[in-house]
Amino acid sequence: MKPTDRTDRTDPTDLTDPTGFTARRLLDGYRKGEFGPVEAVRAVLERAARIQPEVNAFVRLTEKDALAQARAAQERWRRGEPKGLLDGVPVTVKDILLMRGHPTLRGSKTIPAAGSWDEDAPSVARLREHGAVFVGKTTTPEYGWKGVTDSPLTGITRNPYDPSRTAGGSSGGSAAAVALGAGPLSLGTDGGGSVRIPAAFCGIFGLKPTYGRVPLYPASAFGTLSHVGPMARDAADAALMLDVIGAPDARDWSALGPAPGSFAAALTAGVHGLRVAFSPSLGGQVAVRPAVAAAVRRAVSGLAGLGAYVEETDPDFSDPVDAFHALWFAGAARVTQRFSPGQRELLDPGLREICGQGARLSALEYLAAVDVRMDLGRRMGLFHERHDLLVTPTLPLTAFEAGPEVPTGSGHRRWTGWTPFTYPFNLTQQPAATVPVGRDADGLPVGLQIVAARHRDDLVLRAAHALYEAGVATAPPNSTAAA
Repeated sequence: MKPTDRTDRTDPTDLTDPTGFTARRLLDGYRKGEFGPVEAVRAVLERAARIQPEVNAFVRLTEKDALAQARAAQERWRRGEPKGLLDGVPVTVKDILLMRGHPTLRGSKTIPAAGSWDEDAPSVARLREHGAVFVGKTTTPEYGWKGVTDSPLTGITRNPYDPSRTAGGSSGGSAAAVALGAGPLSLGTDGGGSVRIPAAFCGIFGLKPTYGRVPLYPASAFGTLSHVGPMARDAADAALMLDVIGAPDARDWSALGPAPGSFAAALTAGVHGLRVAFSPSLGGQVAVRPAVAAAVRRAVSGLAGLGAYVEETDPDFSDPVDAFHALWFAGAARVTQRFSPGQRELLDPGLREICGQGARLSALEYLAAVDVRMDLGRRMGLFHERHDLLVTPTLPLTAFEAGPEVPTGSGHRRWTGWTPFTYPFNLTQQPAATVPVGRDADGLPVGLQIVAARHRDDLVLRAAHALYEAGVATAPPNSTAAA
């Protein structure tokens, strides 16, 4: 079923159902006394429970803790003393990131649920400090290894627009939850597109910030490819969330220092005068489906109409997939290095296969991939001396059938075959976001990717927000923005 046909979706004109509200609208309602966090969190929990049988977005819902957090937030709002920027806002967390009091199983049967689980990941800790309410942990493929979301532990996560299709991955549960009103904000991780891929397939906004902007602990086995980022209904909510989670944490030695200013406050600067490079196919290297290409081109025309200087040109690089595979597969091998034969038998077969490939790589082969990565970073650094932003499709296709790693009949061997626009910018550590800019003939969302130079997350968010403000980017059907 299409989302507008679903009985568990709100009417987009309904201004009373909090599951359709952005985080900003919820905060505005709390401030004005129109409703409270308990009402909002109850509605989100009910929505999450209703969507779970069909889309399978959650590993678990944390209802008891969420309601206790909501009651505490409601009392703070009653006193006029909100705890932080997100007090009482329902959020979800991908089950790759530690969340105190609940197991983090990473989609794997190899991790025992028993234990103290007494530590938050840095991004989760920052959300907790600002009063966010944690309603559940969302699904991931095993150890976040691929671009669709299914795992031996939790099964298949499905697309909100058509449950026969994939939600994408590896943050697929987070994307589906946000799209269907089960919390306006979610924490995802992105090592090769894992925030942007599912956000594009599910019609929401997703940002992979500059590496280190959001601290990560424990360190990812995939090393400095892996970023933590916000997933939201629009760019303004994501900017607000980044203001919270983009703070240093002593546990991450590679984290950046404090942000130079508020990302939310910088949104209104717009795109007038920005130099935008539009690369529809990375110089003919990518075959993009016509419906995707047309929707992205229309959105780029919208940027030009807002005053950006748009030039159709391509960045100077060839597909770095072999280097990415070397780094990615070696990381996967490191995850499972000490597993027993019995544990290996429990793994997703595809993960087991790439672990074997990664274990056979020599140190010199790994360092050759690092050389490719450094050269790609140099090329993109020079490119951004001439262009403030690079715009591409997020993906060359819309959501395909749920279950397989690659579309049936595509000829691709691995998920990287259909994600050529995303993983290069994990190699370079640049900020990159996906913005929903239309749908294909089957009603499936199309994403546009915006990339900036390292440390210019503000430009990515500004451009995305301008597209939302102009009506070029579209929020999920049940989303209601702040007044």
